[in-house]
Amino acid sequence: MAENIGFVSTRFAGTDGVSLESAKWAEVFWEDRHISFWYAGRLDRAREISLEVPAAYFGHPDNEWINQQLWGRTRRTPEVSRRIRDLAEYLKGTLYEFVDRFDITRLVVQNALTIPMHVPLGVAIIEFLMETKIPTICHHHDFYWERERFQISPIADYLEMAFPPRLPEMQHVVINQAAREELAWRKGLSSVLIPNVLNFDRPPPGIDDYNADIRQELGLSDDDILLLQPTRVVPRKGIEHAITLLRRLNDPRCKLILSHGVGDEGMEYFNRLMDLARDEGVDVRYFGDRVEDKRRLNEHGHKIYTLDDLYPHADLVTYPSLYEGFGNAFLEAVYHRKPIMVNRYSVFARDIEPKGFRVPAMDGFVDRHVVEEVRRVLDDPDYRQQMVDHNFALAREYYSYPVLRYGLQTLMNNFIHAM
Repeated sequence: MAENIGFVSTRFAGTDGVSLESAKWAEVFWEDRHISFWYAGRLDRAREISLEVPAAYFGHPDNEWINQQLWGRTRRTPEVSRRIRDLAEYLKGTLYEFVDRFDITRLVVQNALTIPMHVPLGVAIIEFLMETKIPTICHHHDFYWERERFQISPIADYLEMAFPPRLPEMQHVVINQAAREELAWRKGLSSVLIPNVLNFDRPPPGIDDYNADIRQELGLSDDDILLLQPTRVVPRKGIEHAITLLRRLNDPRCKLILSHGVGDEGMEYFNRLMDLARDEGVDVRYFGDRVEDKRRLNEHGHKIYTLDDLYPHADLVTYPSLYEGFGNAFLEAVYHRKPIMVNRYSVFARDIEPKGFRVPAMDGFVDRHVVEEVRRVLDDPDYRQQMVDHNFALAREYYSYPVLRYGLQTLMNNFIHAM
């Protein structure tokens, strides 16, 4: 039976992992005749199927004030408690409006009950679910206990209640095995593991009239080697290791392209990277101000590209992350049939690498073996082609839409059997 699925989060907009994976879930739901609707503080979904509530956005001034009083502190004031309750009560009312307007029969809460970037929204969702008993899937991308910034706070009561909650009508979904075990250990909750996926049956976009000039826009010559770092510029991405790789390759044709902005963690890390690149004599070029989730012209008449426009021009992808909840950039590189240098972060080493992917892999630092393997990938077209074709076939087996479809159908069937 077709259902009206209500997706709920603080943001469904742009190229963050939550927004991207949610769109894939909705696409697969649609193939099973379920219709998706959207609730968030910031949205880029169609207006006729969504409700945008600015106060639900984690960057809303009211929520930012609350966060400033919570993290890194051990006591909260009565004013903070009152502001949390007041905002939660308002947001709960908008959830009722959302469900009533679109006749929602199932909810999918995307990360809003996982990481406490918006505590009042989490409280609102929990109270709403306690009052309505709507069957809910809770999709967890990264838990608060995985982030250092959320370790000290005066809200143990809210963390226990809502991040994540224990509700009988709720099913929990995680994206890696370690999260599954931690959720069971910390909260006593069982969960279903559904990895991030891509549609490997849909051919990737290539070079066309719009993106054919990217190398020119980057100031690269035809002989230059484009190494793409397709992540935000934040410390956990380990981009300093990509700079080390370029230094040890010692090839002036190699240029490292940073495709994303600095995120929400400030400019300090970006500035340190650029200083390091200058000290090491490495050519690093920032392109994050020209890459967004949709093609357009900016206010200066310059083209704005998407990440899909950049990948076809890349000779190698660098992915030296220190930590990832899963690793979307890994799947994207494989999907575009590009070789990728990976740091063996814990989820990669445990969940992805055992599948048999062939990649130049570093284990915390760039050693001689990694440099030699990257050099062979760049210099030997036949070796490179065999590698990317092998990886594509594996990813199509383990991380494509049929895997997601099976997981979602299982979750929906569980609701039916529980009724």
